[in-house]
Amino acid sequence: MNRRLAYLLVPALLALAGCTGTGGERPGPVPATRAERPSPFADCAPLTAAPASAAATASGTPGDPLPELTFPCFTGGGPVALRDVKGPAVINVWASWCPPCRKELPAFQRLSERAGGRLQVLGVNSRDNRAGAQSIGEDFGVRFPMLVDQGDAFERALGRNAFPLTVLVGSDGRIRHIDSTGQLTDARLAELVRRHLGVAVAS
Repeated sequence: MNRRLAYLLVPALLALAGCTGTGGERPGPVPATRAERPSPFADCAPLTAAPASAAATASGTPGDPLPELTFPCFTGGGPVALRDVKGPAVINVWASWCPPCRKELPAFQRLSERAGGRLQVLGVNSRDNRAGAQSIGEDFGVRFPMLVDQGDAFERALGRNAFPLTVLVGSDGRIRHIDSTGQLTDARLAELVRRHLGVAVAS
C-alpha cells in the first residue's frame, strides 16, 4: 500500500517542483494582442534613394547638413538616419495636438503628389503619441513617409522650438531653408520649393 501511495505522490511532487523551482518561470497565458490598423503612411525605405527625376538644387549659399540623428519609421522596419535621406526633400515636423500642423498636412500631401518624383516629402512626428498621429494620417489622407521623434531631438538640433516646422533640403543633403512662420498653404509651399530647391510645382 505504501509503495502504491508513493507512485501516486511522486508525479504530484514533481509537478509542484516544476512550478516553484528556480530553473525558470512557467510561462503564463499569452495575452491577446489587439490588431493594429494598417498605417496610412508610406514605407520609409525609398527616402535613402534619390528621387527618380530629382532637380538640381537652386543656387545659393549651402547650409548645414542635416543633424546626425536616427529615427524609427512609423511603419516599422529599420531606422532612418536623417543624413541618409536623399534630397531634394521637404521635411514637415508636426504633432497631432498642434492645430496649425493638422491644417497644413493636406498641403504637404498635395505637394508630394504634384512634385512628380522631383523631390521627396517626409514627416517627422514629434512629441506625439502613435494613436494621435495614426488618426490624423487617416483623417487627412496623409500617405508620405513618416519618421517618429518621440522627444524633440530634431528641433533641438536645429535650434528651433516651434510647431509646425518645415525644413527644405537640397540635393547635396544640406539645409536650404527652415520655415517656422506657422501654417503653410499650397501657394506658400510652392513658392518655398521653387525658391530654395529649384522645383516648380503647381499650387
